Amino acid sequence: MKLPTPRGPVSEALINALTRAPHAISAGDPSDADDLHLALFVCYELHYRGWDGVDDAWEWEPGLLGVRAALEALFEADLRTLGVPVAVKDVPHALIDLTREAGGPSLSGYIRGRATREQFREFAAHRSVYHLREADPHTFAIPRLSGPAKAALLEIQIDEYGGGVLNRMHQELFKSTMTALNLDTTYGAYVDLVPAATLANNNLMSLFGLHRRWRGALLGHLAAYEMTSTGPNRNYGNGLRRLGGSEAATRFYDEHVEADAVHEQIAAFDMCGSFATAEPELAADVLFGARCVLTLDDRWASDVLAAWSAGESSLRAAL
Repeated sequence: MKLPTPRGPVSEALINALTRAPHAISAGDPSDADDLHLALFVCYELHYRGWDGVDDAWEWEPGLLGVRAALEALFEADLRTLGVPVAVKDVPHALIDLTREAGGPSLSGYIRGRATREQFREFAAHRSVYHLREADPHTFAIPRLSGPAKAALLEIQIDEYGGGVLNRMHQELFKSTMTALNLDTTYGAYVDLVPAATLANNNLMSLFGLHRRWRGALLGHLAAYEMTSTGPNRNYGNGLRRLGGSEAATRFYDEHVEADAVHEQIAAFDMCGSFATAEPELAADVLFGARCVLTLDDRWASDVLAAWSAGESSLRAAL
């Protein structure tokens, strides 16, 4: 992925530093959410596929890790305002209640019945930041678990990776959707265009995935994804069909309707329930992770719908 264009003093200092050999680095406070989340995203990507022309040794450069930690503290402070759930004995049913209470704007309903082709293209551009590496952030949890919770996570992840068949991997299925929409399928192609809310959604799973202490929150994050996926993906698929999308174009969404109906039970009971039984002191983190992803996704959906209602692009610049 090519390094993105800076959005403020911190992301500028960080991106400029990465163009050189690893060295001591420091940065001040971000100017706004765009600066914060782009800087965090740049840091986190070093642990995924890296940046074109950037020395891989930057991944563990102590000064950069210090900058990242300061940015994470700001992000975590925002997340803490959402409230920290108390530990409960019945985590699976608490997750069910939490996901049923999610009452944000129905972006999927709008896309099913009203979105234009250009709006669907924007939606796919937003989502491409995650879907082109779908499942990768949650895979960080595998070596940090044991027993039934690990087995359940593996069952979900194996499906996400298409059982090891390349053209069935969800990352690859989404490329077919993007191709049908005449979008660039290059990994990270739209990072420069997406706003802070989109980057925040991606940074959330990286924050949880890269810190062992947040393993419970990462499982809650994945569970919330799986437990709220079936209906929206059915809407997305039907919306794309309404706009003339082919079977190949909608396969990504149709696959999620089928797979996530099964994953919902596995995630809530076999994965999160087993984890909470094995590590009850982290049961509240499971619910915290679920609450965070549901809230941030609602914020993002509200921003997208507000832009479209105003006749504007939901991206930083139109496609």
